[in-house]
Amino acid sequence: MTSSSRRLLGGGLAVAALAAGTLASVTASPPRLPANPVRVSVQALGQDRVEVLVTNTSRKTLRIPKWQLPSAAADSNLFRISHDGREVGFHGRMIKRAAPTMTDFAVLRPGQTHRSVVELGRMYDLSKPGLYTVTYATSMQFASLSGGMHLRAGNGAPLVAQAAPIRISLDRAVAAGSRIKPVLPANPTLSDVLGISTVSCSSSQISQINQAVLSARTYSEKSKGYLTGGATGARYTSWFGAYTAGRYETVKQHFVNIDNALDQTGGQVTINCACNQAGVFAYVYSNQPYQIWVCNAFWSAPLVGTDSRAGTLIHEMSHFTVVAGTDDHVYGQSGARNLANTNPTNAVDNADNHEYFAENTPFEN
Repeated sequence: MTSSSRRLLGGGLAVAALAAGTLASVTASPPRLPANPVRVSVQALGQDRVEVLVTNTSRKTLRIPKWQLPSAAADSNLFRISHDGREVGFHGRMIKRAAPTMTDFAVLRPGQTHRSVVELGRMYDLSKPGLYTVTYATSMQFASLSGGMHLRAGNGAPLVAQAAPIRISLDRAVAAGSRIKPVLPANPTLSDVLGISTVSCSSSQISQINQAVLSARTYSEKSKGYLTGGATGARYTSWFGAYTAGRYETVKQHFVNIDNALDQTGGQVTINCACNQAGVFAYVYSNQPYQIWVCNAFWSAPLVGTDSRAGTLIHEMSHFTVVAGTDDHVYGQSGARNLANTNPTNAVDNADNHEYFAENTPFEN
């Protein structure tokens, strides 16, 4: 073989290798994710009223859980509102939800806009006059485009529908939660066994509640013991992410408070059975300890294990501002694990992460 032939052959091999490398690179690349197709804008309408527009900017049909739209603001903490640099409290319902079914979704066609007018004083503490900064931001955890593509960021976390912050000026205070009129317990029945109260519950429901409270107390006691012992194994990192001393101390204090709250006696913890809402385990108003409404999904849940009755009580207890003041950033085990990996700060603030840590199913050390 002549030297020129060898050069040609070598060059051809180099080109082939380069082409193969390029092909391998393309093959290994993840599918390209679409840009966020949800555009949100907010404008003030006067006093505490705002208009929120949610638009599907894509060429595909968009499916969004109804609770992630501003028309459901009383049942979801969709806004972040601050006054003098401090975030104000949300006084709407904090709900533990089951995975959404077809009836739980709203549909936005390409270019379609969903418009809502929200009175922020119904759900947020606007009890001081002055200037408030209002930001609409909600996770699109279960939202998807036609074809089944869920809305995900590059790290696998759900995309967030967020509007630019606006400022509203209140010339007078709006009484905190003044337009929310929750049905407070009346004529509670005090449990001789557990020292808790029940409202509108049958004898069989009271029996299930007693079992759930006892199991929840076991969960909280063991969770507290794990954290006060300083363990930082897979059980912690799976649900709360990489260790930092500050986040760990926060989670530990949360479970100390949850355990103390569940041990309340004399009827301070009240379980209300007057809820028949489908797809909902339970809900609370975070500023009304320790009243817990249990709903349809609660009764069909197992006593212990993933998304159990006992775990639901842990979830709801964590919502009370006097306990841990958690939010509902995501729902479900896969969402909670992903949140721990991508945003540990929010995982420490997420009620389902506390529940799954307590349930510890599957078991981790």
